[in-house]
Amino acid sequence: MTSFSTSPGTRDILSPDAARWRAFQQIFADVVAGYGYRYMIPPMFEDLGVFQRLGEATEVVTKEMYDFEDKGGRHIALRPEQTASVCRAFVQHRPTTPWKVWYAGPNFRYEKPQQGRYRQFDQVGIEALGVSDPIADAEVIAVAARFYERLGLRKVALAINTLGSSTERQAWTEALRQYFDLRRDKLSPDSQVTLQKNALRVLDSKREQDAPVLAEAPRIESFLGPESQHHFAMVRSALDRMSIAYTVEARLVRGLDYYCHTTFEFVSTALNAAHTAIGGGGRYDGLVEQLGGPPTPGVGFALGLDRTLLACDAEGCFSPPSESVSVFVVDTTGGLEALALCDELRLASIAAEHAFEARSMKAQMKAADRSGAFLALIIGTNELESGTILMRSMTTGEQSSVARANVVASILATLSQQGTA
Repeated sequence: MTSFSTSPGTRDILSPDAARWRAFQQIFADVVAGYGYRYMIPPMFEDLGVFQRLGEATEVVTKEMYDFEDKGGRHIALRPEQTASVCRAFVQHRPTTPWKVWYAGPNFRYEKPQQGRYRQFDQVGIEALGVSDPIADAEVIAVAARFYERLGLRKVALAINTLGSSTERQAWTEALRQYFDLRRDKLSPDSQVTLQKNALRVLDSKREQDAPVLAEAPRIESFLGPESQHHFAMVRSALDRMSIAYTVEARLVRGLDYYCHTTFEFVSTALNAAHTAIGGGGRYDGLVEQLGGPPTPGVGFALGLDRTLLACDAEGCFSPPSESVSVFVVDTTGGLEALALCDELRLASIAAEHAFEARSMKAQMKAADRSGAFLALIIGTNELESGTILMRSMTTGEQSSVARANVVASILATLSQQGTA
């Protein structure tokens, strides 16, 4: 018989890792709710054109998208990221601005699997549409910074930059093209290919061969007008006011073509891998317009679950939450009493388990031990006849008999005393 396994670049997320993912998303939800963001769920796939707005020179568009023609003849793509989907939703539904939303879920990119990078990968993120205030840029950055703090991360470095307005960015890109063109033979083969598509992307190179050329490349500061200079100065002032540390990184351009003005990236200094970025984002004032909407400013970020959890592991923080139940019911009278009692306990918000298939007392006690339960409730023939239940501590072995009618109250009192309720 044929057996199957996961496709390359995908994997099953099992317990306890799955519980950790869920806790990660819940903490994120709690943090962003405090900033007024509301949850939205964009579709897993969109018309290909939605994602082509990310930039024809980006590898996400040219190499990595899972795109295909569906049975209705439509050319669609699995989402490689979610900002474009959020902007498409804004164009379609025209909500009141500022529109502040958050999302969580999988994206898909056909790239080489490696540590912390998969073809199906999860992100959490926020988008704020309809506000151009540079203070909004700083607050978006603060959301990510405070979330990392909530996870317990301390070795996280923030880098920021500005790309100026779209006109200034274009002028800078042209200056870079001319500069790199004159030094083409000194660039790595990969950067020479990138140069043909978008000179700005050459700045992303981490290759040693490119380093001397990049060090002398034109910088965005020479192309910024007064408004862009003021915008970036306000972002920095706002971050200073919130005591959020950062460095200005002149080569930080991010990987997607829709960014303008503020860009930022968070890096884990606890990771030793080749890829240490754990999240980032920026301003994208033209994306809604490209998708058929009115001119609408926007700013946001996306944070990767896998990379962030690797950073947590490196720092020894945010361990998987306990999935142990509080109570395990051992029933040697056939199983119906355990079923009924567990139902009663769960209605009282007490996590409970029991065994199946009328196993022996010994087998059920072993199952109780494996469950991690704090208490075992034992029901035998004698207890059934006397209307009592034997309550045993799984840590000390101490046990006492309680009336069946009072068992829920007794358990709640015991768990409260032990701090496990």
